[in-house]
Formats: sequence, structure tokens, C-alpha cells
Amino acid sequence: MNKQDFNEGLLGFLDASPTPFHATHNMAMMFENAGFIRLNEVNKWELQAGEKYYVTRNDSSIIAFTYPKNEKNYVMVGAHTDSPNLKLKPNAVIKEYGVVKFGIEPYGGLLLNPWFDRDLSLAGRVSYLDTNNTLQSALINVQKSIAVIPSLAIHLDEKANKDRTVNKQTDICPVLSTNEDFEFDAFIKWQLANNGINDVKELYANELSFYDTQKATFIGLRDDFITSARLDNLLSCYTAMLSICSVNTEKPMLFIASDHEEVGSESVSGAGGSFLENTLHRMFDDYEEYIQMVRSSLMISADNAHAIHPNYPAKYDSNHAPHVNKGVVIKVNANQRYASNSTTISKFMNTAARLDEPLQSFVTRSDMGCGSTIGPITATRIGIDTIDVGLPTWAMHSIREIAGRDDAHSLYKILVGMNV
Repeated sequence: MNKQDFNEGLLGFLDASPTPFHATHNMAMMFENAGFIRLNEVNKWELQAGEKYYVTRNDSSIIAFTYPKNEKNYVMVGAHTDSPNLKLKPNAVIKEYGVVKFGIEPYGGLLLNPWFDRDLSLAGRVSYLDTNNTLQSALINVQKSIAVIPSLAIHLDEKANKDRTVNKQTDICPVLSTNEDFEFDAFIKWQLANNGINDVKELYANELSFYDTQKATFIGLRDDFITSARLDNLLSCYTAMLSICSVNTEKPMLFIASDHEEVGSESVSGAGGSFLENTLHRMFDDYEEYIQMVRSSLMISADNAHAIHPNYPAKYDSNHAPHVNKGVVIKVNANQRYASNSTTISKFMNTAARLDEPLQSFVTRSDMGCGSTIGPITATRIGIDTIDVGLPTWAMHSIREIAGRDDAHSLYKILVGMNV
């Protein structure tokens, strides 16, 4: 796939995936179109050599894998479906001061200030009881801009351009309307009806998040950059998804995109859960064969990397400060916040060199903290050799993130060409 087609598809995927549920649904549809067979965790699996499969958990995590006849040295790629956002509280509606607004809870380590004065919509999963007294769930996406978080005018905030802080409870409630007759249940039923669901007897629970309605796009004098919400980490999800769709079934490859990375991965659908381990055991039910597969395979944990910020260069180690559009980043941390080691790095470097793809390195300043990824979690739980890589990004965890137009396609070529 050429770079232009790759990036155009990326923009569409970003716009269509405002929540982990939507991202997982869209990847599942891509796998269906590519000939992958859907599995269900509650059913017995009868895997056939030479086929390719996918399975989801919680509607928000997904695994896809090829199943060749003899090869067991898998190239695995891990990413995550979730991004920092504002999640709706269960009893969200607040009516006061002549407006209707929603109570929210920040999810993950998001930058709060960029959420002010943005056109916001709402999407996620809704659970309900239908007219046959059966529990159901459905995805909704309002798409229309329905809310805004207005800034406080500078005349009333002398700290606005100084050391202003944002109160997570009181300062960032999205405002929806001046019509105080608003009813939340009627609103949700209306959205379900828009999806053709009209048999709702009772609404139960929901997992809904606000998102910025501005579309993903290219920016820069020569379209140097891609800017969008949720680049961290849908950029890696899209790249890995296309990679496994591009290889033939004789290549042993697996892709997992897990939910809840931004809050620690400790959930039934997170990398700290059993999803990957359960799947691998069902692929290789003989324990000796399973261990042989794990120890001969490689996990590539793909998450975004901090590109050197041209306005804040002092925040970086100058010898390990990646540049946008200069290649995939290998992430290293002596304290195992990243899982890369000399052996896994060498394997990745060897493939990149063979394909003439550039690589960069990131190590955080020794006097600053370091974030982590699913890499160390997966390496610990599964016992698989792992490398952490990423794509150079600015404004990570903002409502609008920026990456280069060249780097994701470079990672795609490396993943497709990777062998263990």
C-alpha cells in the first residue's frame, strides 16, 4: 500500500473511531473484509491450519491472528484502543444557572485546557432491556456538535495566562442547552432510534465519552503533519491492523489492541488481563508447544513516542530526542518502563536496515519521570521477548495531537517485513 492511500485511510479510521468501542468495531469490519473468521470466546474453537481469525472482548479489545500449519515463531504487535477523554458520569444531568450541562469524569492523564471552547459530541456504548426482556447493548455516536465547555473570560480570570489551574469537578462540565426540559433517557432513546433500535423497554447503563468533532486532517506547508484526536494510540492500531491484513496466512503474526492502557491496563479487557494469554493457550493447547511458541516469538509494543518539541527542547535528552518524519522510534528505559533490550532492539533494527527504513531512539531525561506502555505488562504476563517502539508525536494526550505523515507508513513496512 502506498503512503498516500495509507494516510487517507488513517484519517477515515480516526474520524470513525471516537471511542474504543467504535475503534474495535471498525477493526473487526476490516478483518471481516480481509477474510478473517470471527471467533467467540464463549464457544469452543475449532481452528484450522492456514486460516486467519479474530476475536473481541468487551467490545473494546481485539485480537487477530494468522494460523499457519507449521510455523510457531510469531511476530506479535500490541497497541491500545483507548485515549484520554471526558467520560459521562452515571447521573450526569445538571440543571442550574439557566442551562443544562453534564457532569463528567476525566479518563486518563489528559491535558485539560485544550478541551475548552471546542465543538463536542458524544459516543459510546449503551446497555438496555428490549421488549422481549433480553439484555442488549448498542453503540451510539451523536456526531452532531452538541456541547461546549466555555472558557472564563480573561476579564474575570487574572490568572488565565499565568498559573491558572483547572478544577476537574467544577470547571469542565460541557454545556448542552438552555432548554431545562431536557430528559437524558429520551435523548438516548432518540439516538438508538437513529440506529434503527426501537424496542427499548428500559435503559440501564452506559459508557459514553465526549470527543472533538473537528476532523482529522493534514496540515503544514507541504502537508507535513497529521493532526487529530486519539492519535495516541489509534495511529498504532491502524498501522498494525493493516500490517496483519497485508501478510499471507503462512506468516505467523498476531495483533492485539487492548483497552484501558491509559489507566493502567488492569481490567478484563486491558493488557494486564487474561485476553492475550487465554487466546494463545487456545491456539496452542499443548503446554510444551505453547512455551516453545512464546519463547521463539517477539512482541512489538507500538505506542506513540515524544517527538522533540521545537519550543521546549530542554525537556529532552538531546542525544535521544526523536524528530517528526524521521522514522520509527525505539524506546528504552533502564528501569523497565519500556521492555526493549539489546536482543529485541537488534531484531527490529535488522529488519529496518534490510528495508532501508530510518530509526530513532528515545530515552527520557534522567531527571524526569517516564511513562510506560503495554510492553512491560505483556512481557511480564506472557514471558515473551518484547520491544517498545513508537511514532513521534507532539501534544500527546491533548484533544488534538500531531504526528508526521511519513512515520506510520514506515512502521507499516517494517511490521509487514518483520520476521523473528
